[in-house]
Amino acid sequence: MMVFYVDEAGCLGALPAPASPIQPVFTLAGVMLKRERLAEFTLDWLHLKERFFPNLRARNASFLDWIMVEIKGSELRKQVRQGSRDARRHALGFMDNFLTLLERNEARLLGRVYVKPIGAAFNGRSVYTSAVQSLATDFQRYLETVNREGLMILDSRNKPKNTNVSHSVFTQKFRAAGDAYSRLAEMPMFGHSDNHAGIQAADLICSGFLFPMAVYAYCQGRVRNLHVHLPYYRIRDRYGARLKAMQFRYQDAKQWWRGGITVSDGIGHQRGSVLFGP
Repeated sequence: MMVFYVDEAGCLGALPAPASPIQPVFTLAGVMLKRERLAEFTLDWLHLKERFFPNLRARNASFLDWIMVEIKGSELRKQVRQGSRDARRHALGFMDNFLTLLERNEARLLGRVYVKPIGAAFNGRSVYTSAVQSLATDFQRYLETVNREGLMILDSRNKPKNTNVSHSVFTQKFRAAGDAYSRLAEMPMFGHSDNHAGIQAADLICSGFLFPMAVYAYCQGRVRNLHVHLPYYRIRDRYGARLKAMQFRYQDAKQWWRGGITVSDGIGHQRGSVLFGP
């Protein structure tokens, strides 16, 4: 069994102008982990949080209560871009060790990054739903490759939104033409991040790595608002190659490369490889 934890970063609103105070990037991505690795991964994740953020847990709390202490990627990228030298080193040190934890547990990554067009329509609901279906298709291919079944667990939003997304996969599993996701044991499920180490990992991938990397790579010099920061180059330059190596990519019947972390650049229409560095 494989478990695919998925989270998002950025908002689903359109970007009407270069200076509009809207997040110019939306990311939906996640971490695939083997079922037999989950316990070790979770405990190591708790130890990592305890090591780097010892003061965030209440003094009378137990070690397992570290699961409810969330280290948000948005806070880490803030320290990287505007923190003191020590704060920046602390954040990068944590991010270094986090990626090492994923690598040690043989995690694989899939994701969709959308750079919003300026002054054009951006249908957030449609984008989210199609992104989930696309990730499910890539996850299905990975499960075929490793000859396993899998589950998708997404960070919960609200019941109507969750139901809409799950139903979009349901219609593909039970279509007349055959099950498009035969390796998925169930429809996508939804959990709360303070109970799942995997969802916390997916949040960190999305908001701590992919969001600032995409903002730097695709929006610098084009979008002029509070979400675009030059110091995000530190994240792309430091981690681009490692994230690229953790992707699951495959060739389809026409020998086109699919999967991995793909980018739809609605501004400059640059290639997805730009995300990971020059």
